[in-house]
Amino acid sequence: MGHPFGWGTLSHRQASDQTPGQHRTANYNTETPRAFKLMKQVVFESVRKVFRHRPALFNWVGRERAGETVALNGVSFSAARGEVVALLGPNGSGKTSTLKLISTMLLADAGSVRVGGFDAQHDGSEVRRQVGIAVANERSFFPRLSARENLDFFAALDEVPRNTRATRVNEVLSEVGLEEQADTLAMKFSSGMYQRLGLARALIKHPAVLLLDEPTRSLDAAATVKFWAAIRSLARLNTTVFVATHNFAEAAALASRVLLLHRGELLADRPLHRAAGSLVDPSRNSAETADELRALYFRLTGEGMTAESAGADEDISELDSELVAEDLDEHLVRRAGAAS
Repeated sequence: MGHPFGWGTLSHRQASDQTPGQHRTANYNTETPRAFKLMKQVVFESVRKVFRHRPALFNWVGRERAGETVALNGVSFSAARGEVVALLGPNGSGKTSTLKLISTMLLADAGSVRVGGFDAQHDGSEVRRQVGIAVANERSFFPRLSARENLDFFAALDEVPRNTRATRVNEVLSEVGLEEQADTLAMKFSSGMYQRLGLARALIKHPAVLLLDEPTRSLDAAATVKFWAAIRSLARLNTTVFVATHNFAEAAALASRVLLLHRGELLADRPLHRAAGSLVDPSRNSAETADELRALYFRLTGEGMTAESAGADEDISELDSELVAEDLDEHLVRRAGAAS
């Protein structure tokens, strides 16, 4: 049976439910000692990544020249277990490259990336066991397979045990609110449903680190708030979450820290007043924090601010401000009851 709010907050699973040796660094016990939670799950040390490009067809047609693009230049940061880190920055600032380096889709040209104590360069298979990634414009699903069949396929690739695979597929479909569309062909999904399916794929293996690239871009405001609730629940289960976004309200609502990137440089590593999975500081609300992030962004990047960008987060900020006065789960239950 699906979760009563459509998108559910995720169930509290104990580490003992996992197959021995699988995803060994993940821990889903909410009564975790503080020292464990403060352990560094992801560590970047002076990471540099450069993309080199050459003109096509020996440049017979166009005027393109060979060159290189510095995606990241000497970037260092770390993230603890259960921390939600928002990556902010303009297009081309290095946000997606950061996510791909954590996932081993890319490898650093210099410096080191460590996930759960394993080096991404030398222990890639161990890193991949711990990481789930949902990228924008996901195109890896088979259009003529159902959501359930697609997830079963990727669960097999992620070595989810056969005897628990069907149960796990049903769990993640419920968690992202797709249980009613489980047997619908992927080719019939809307962009928002497709994005939820991408999140389900990322969650299928109980990742210790979840990487999200513009996760709410195709979601409406109500679905976005429910998505935020799911991410907060994951953080309470000690999953480290990285969210690359252009949405200041989303960063303020979700993150305990913000990394501001610009042209491959880390301009700011700033803690927020919202701790992962908790309420906003009573003296401040998420809209005020979003305004501060917006001001910090434009001050440090030097980019011009338009009226359109200033008001882009307003609708979602108003929805999320209701969460300040009461516990998140109670708020969602009350909303679901009113809707029924």
